[in-house]
Amino acid sequence: MVAWAMKHKAELSHFELCGTGHTAELVAQATGLPVKPFLPGPMGGDLEIGAMIAQRQIQMVFFFWDPLSAQPHDPDVKALMRIAAVYNIPFATNTSTADLLIRD
Repeated sequence: MVAWAMKHKAELSHFELCGTGHTAELVAQATGLPVKPFLPGPMGGDLEIGAMIAQRQIQMVFFFWDPLSAQPHDPDVKALMRIAAVYNIPFATNTSTADLLIRD
């Protein structure tokens, strides 16, 4: 996520960014962009973002994950993906999809 955010810093600067716990901190440090931090994912951060989607405050989601590793908060991740689908929010889970979404 950090490497991708650094590569797309200019494009991302046009958005209000948010993220869960440590990821928000790392992206903010690496890019110098303001990133609103939420709780860590396993502590409810994914659900906080889901609530913002339901309130129409999120335009798109970039959530990179390793499909070969179990997620400790898998039910929360699935809930986030589900609410994004319900509200028709673009949801990138890898850099190829994220690259397509971030294009002008």
